Amino acid sequence: MQKRVRVIFLVLLDIALINLAYYLALYLRFDGKIEAQYLKVYINNALIITLLKILVFYYFKLYRSLWRYASVEELMNVVVASVVANTGVVSLLFALQTHLPRSVYAITTMLDMMLIGGARFSYRALRRLKGSELKNGNGFKRVMIIGAGDAGAMVIRELKNHTQLNSKPVAIIDDDSIKEGQRINGVPVMGQRVDISIVANKMKIDEIIIAIPSAGKGEIRKIVQECKKTKAKLKILPGIYELIDGQVSIKEIRDVQIEDLLGRDEVELNIDEISEYLKGKKVLVTGGGGSIGSELCRQIAKFKPDTLCILDIYENSAYDLQNELKSRYRDLNLKVIIASIRDKSRIDEIMKDIKPDVIFHAAAHKHVPLMEDNPKEAIKNNVFGTLNLAQAADKYGVKRFVMISTDKAVNPTNIMGASKRICEMIIQSIDKGSKTEFVAVRFGNVLGSNGSVIPLFRKQILEGGPVTVTHPEIIRYFMTIPEAAQLVIQAGAMAKGGEIFVLDMGEPVKIVDLARDLIRLSGFEPDLDIPILFTGLRQGEKLFEELLLDEEGIQSTGHDKIFIGKPIFTDYKLILKSIHTLREIIDECDSGTLKEHVQQIVPTYNICSVENTIKDPKVSCEVCASKELI
Repeated sequence: MQKRVRVIFLVLLDIALINLAYYLALYLRFDGKIEAQYLKVYINNALIITLLKILVFYYFKLYRSLWRYASVEELMNVVVASVVANTGVVSLLFALQTHLPRSVYAITTMLDMMLIGGARFSYRALRRLKGSELKNGNGFKRVMIIGAGDAGAMVIRELKNHTQLNSKPVAIIDDDSIKEGQRINGVPVMGQRVDISIVANKMKIDEIIIAIPSAGKGEIRKIVQECKKTKAKLKILPGIYELIDGQVSIKEIRDVQIEDLLGRDEVELNIDEISEYLKGKKVLVTGGGGSIGSELCRQIAKFKPDTLCILDIYENSAYDLQNELKSRYRDLNLKVIIASIRDKSRIDEIMKDIKPDVIFHAAAHKHVPLMEDNPKEAIKNNVFGTLNLAQAADKYGVKRFVMISTDKAVNPTNIMGASKRICEMIIQSIDKGSKTEFVAVRFGNVLGSNGSVIPLFRKQILEGGPVTVTHPEIIRYFMTIPEAAQLVIQAGAMAKGGEIFVLDMGEPVKIVDLARDLIRLSGFEPDLDIPILFTGLRQGEKLFEELLLDEEGIQSTGHDKIFIGKPIFTDYKLILKSIHTLREIIDECDSGTLKEHVQQIVPTYNICSVENTIKDPKVSCEVCASKELI
């Protein structure tokens, strides 16, 4: 109803303005003394002229635009509509064998543009003036835009149009010195990146929006580092690769996330190479409902496998992923299997039934402190489960087997890392006598994965703190879940058998810096609003992780983020004998004896004791301390 009233109002207004334009045109043409014959010509044809113009304006959708958001496009529409309408009037009067002075037509066209366009743009101007008056009170945010390109101009225009956002753009930052001192939609370009904190302080900025969707992650990270010197809340337009159609919209503006601070550009995949081993194939993902497993499934689905099988013991996560994939990939042949990799007969039954071409083995117990308290479960699931899968893959002719490993397998100081190192040994040794290509992919921490530090920090911040960090010097390597999954799939394409692929994790990050960044991104000040509490390293925890054993060496591949560590263990019979002994003692001996036997299998495993952790909470044990601090 309101829309209909608005259209009727605009039509009535245009009828008045159309006739006013002709009267003014005649008045100007004859210097205020309109000749009667021409006035009569107009009056006799006023109705049909008015109707013709209204129809043309309707055709050009002058009654459908939201004039509160009018821009240059709407102005051009008014101009073209006015020209077309007046051309139509000239043709009509010529056909009726009557006419007005030619100059009247020209003057009327210009007056139409001024009156019709002016009426509409004055509505926008009045709304903006009203919005400015509201913004001069309390409650609006003073916004700095970083980026004086098309995206920055769009953000400024949208913020000005949408007064309900309570945001007023007051400054622009751009590294192009030529733009400095210029204005975009009335907002001045006040400096370059190095001036962010100075301008923010001077202009009392409440919020900063990074509007450079074409910038790489490394560039964004540098900008964010400058923005962190201010107390303003940070927001960002996502990168072009994140936008569905590459088009920027005000709706896409989101908070800066911790992933934006990694400074890692998107992974470049060899699509042909990956398609060759995934397209039209049967692919099984164990631990498919977990953080890495589920993302592997999402990425694999893009390559149109013949069948994608999700295997997980936890039904809820598998069910959620099933619904998501069915919704996004309607043609995907998807199977969900609820099973434990510990159950050898069940795994054998699944392999016999499915006969997968490719297996991504992501199922594992991974939480270091929990596994230190439950070492037998770590061995049962990680070691025995991996052996069950590897032997079944060999038995049923799986072409490729890719196991997800961890940097904690290198010189491990905890049972979880030691168990994953045994898994690597299984993979490398069974590969030697198998037609299946067995490989492992080793990488560090994944941002936002289940049980990782980021969800914990977010929960602690929501609760008002403190944010707990084990040690001020502890560092870790991080990558995003999609990046990890993509690189695992790419590494799988390179597999020839027996390799341990090592992913380039970039620069290590101090956990305490990560905590401070997340507190700032949440709108708080570290140590003032949200305290940081150092709790001491937990049992089995190292100050830093390593990605390679000394004797493994490193070899580059065709991908700049994937490297190969050479095999250093290939005695399959020996590892089977050691695992057989593990099976015998696991239910009869205590955890200490179990760890000692694991240490015999993995000589680089340093067993840390709770007593040493309590004695000095800065290190996990004397052995690790002497090694890590060198």
